Amino acid sequence: MRHTARILQSLERQAVRAKSTAFIGLGRMGSEMAFNFFSKTFAESPDAHFVVCDALPSSAITFRQNFVAQFPGAHIDVVLTPKEAVHASQTVLTMLPSSPQVKTVYSEANGVISALESLSVAESARSLFIDSTTLDVGIARNVAAEVISAGAQMVDAPVSGGVTGAKAGTLAFLVGGTEGAFELSQPILTHMGNRIIYCGPSGAGLGAKICNNLVLGVQQIVVGEAMLLGQKLGLDPRILAGVINSSTGGCWASSVNNPVPYSLADKSPPCERNYEGGFATALMLKDMLLATDVAASTDSPLPLGKSAQNFYAETLRHRPDLAQKDFSSVYERLEQMRGED
Repeated sequence: MRHTARILQSLERQAVRAKSTAFIGLGRMGSEMAFNFFSKTFAESPDAHFVVCDALPSSAITFRQNFVAQFPGAHIDVVLTPKEAVHASQTVLTMLPSSPQVKTVYSEANGVISALESLSVAESARSLFIDSTTLDVGIARNVAAEVISAGAQMVDAPVSGGVTGAKAGTLAFLVGGTEGAFELSQPILTHMGNRIIYCGPSGAGLGAKICNNLVLGVQQIVVGEAMLLGQKLGLDPRILAGVINSSTGGCWASSVNNPVPYSLADKSPPCERNYEGGFATALMLKDMLLATDVAASTDSPLPLGKSAQNFYAETLRHRPDLAQKDFSSVYERLEQMRGED
């Protein structure tokens, strides 16, 4: 009887695990992504189970409270370690700050790899991991190799669209991994984004993201320079932004994330909220460092990229209060420099 009971308990746990998804990392981006995924999945499958985990347990507890308040009857649990999350869920999404946290969550004690090693071969084979962290490409490939060696599947799926896109569910996912893993991840990612782009094998999604943010980081600085110069020449910021956005200088950094308040008639960029609620300057610096590091390792010249990286670093040295502000806040550093000339 006891043996039969254990078998039934094991089968029940496996059945619950099969319809459970865990989300690890509930920061600005992760919390919005998890909320979109959980809410849309719950609407489709009210018997779905969800698990949340964060380095700050209070963040996971608060997330659960808020979600259940809006979706009474939802099955959502809080766990303290990635290992517990993997034991509870067949699909695991991670959205973490950078490379060190990814190595901790996946490779260290109470992490993903140790959990996979304790599962049956069949359970591991059914497990899928989706990491949306922007991190070092080499580290991402090593982690993916460890996960695959442990019998599971994994894709790197960094995002473009920022906190605004995460909240609206309009992110672009740049996916790297096997075609089979991509096909498994695609319907999951569509609950959080509207563009799912397969970029190639493991690490390709990250490579594409780093190149995209290299462009973005450079553009945001020069848009700030142009907007400041235009005002010194007597131009109304709204008129100047309109000219740039309808001309060859048009780009997202100007048309959506313009750093000058009230320069965009039909939008409300972070500059109108004291640069709150966007992509943090410290994270843009991190991405610029990733770009210059990988460029150095591949002997690819980045004269503008290196200059932009240095300017973000200089901005945070002079204005550490801008670290968690949207990266368009470098405009405030440009204004400050005007007074130093």
